[in-house]
Amino acid sequence: MIYFVEDDESIRELVLYTLNNEGYETNGFGRPSEFWEALEKQVPDLILLDVMLPEESGLDILKKLRSRGRTASVPVMMITARGSEYDKVIGLDSGADDYLPKPFGMMELIARVKALLRRAGSVSKESVFTVGKVTLSPEKHRVMVDGREVALTYKEFELLRLMMENQGIVFSRDQLLTKIWGYAFDGESRTVDVHVRSLRQKLGEAGGMIETVRGIGYRIGEGV
Repeated sequence: MIYFVEDDESIRELVLYTLNNEGYETNGFGRPSEFWEALEKQVPDLILLDVMLPEESGLDILKKLRSRGRTASVPVMMITARGSEYDKVIGLDSGADDYLPKPFGMMELIARVKALLRRAGSVSKESVFTVGKVTLSPEKHRVMVDGREVALTYKEFELLRLMMENQGIVFSRDQLLTKIWGYAFDGESRTVDVHVRSLRQKLGEAGGMIETVRGIGYRIGEGV
């Protein structure tokens, strides 16, 4: 199921029509209140979210989604007319998984939707990774620190999973952007720094296992 929150009816109907033709089950909402009501009944696999909305902004909605356990890891793509680099950084740093500025082509939209859903469903269901006091289960999408569950956003979880799967390997910021976000965001490498900082804070003392390699990027060390 894909939810699309967009107050412009013509855009909403075109996107829903395109997604339906690709075989996706969809539901569109012109107002955030309608979206929240539907969310109580069903959590979707992906949320497409406009920024400029009546009642409350898309960024406010995104922050609420990331703060709630049921929706913290649901992939979210921001679709908006605000396409400046600054706006994209704000959206990505707030927890968005992708950012598509208007106007956009339907083929590009479909490609990005497929990439997000593929990455969301590609976690291994066979391995559990442990470094120090941190245990990550891809199947359950759960991170435990010294027996305590830690709520992470989808991107934070994917960053931690990638580095724990490749303990000791140094990843540059550009590599992390490409592997986790799916493509490079020119001039936005600080997005990685923001997510790493958030990860460290949420992991507490165990966050020290995420080491900064000066001038290169990050790696998972021996654990704390």
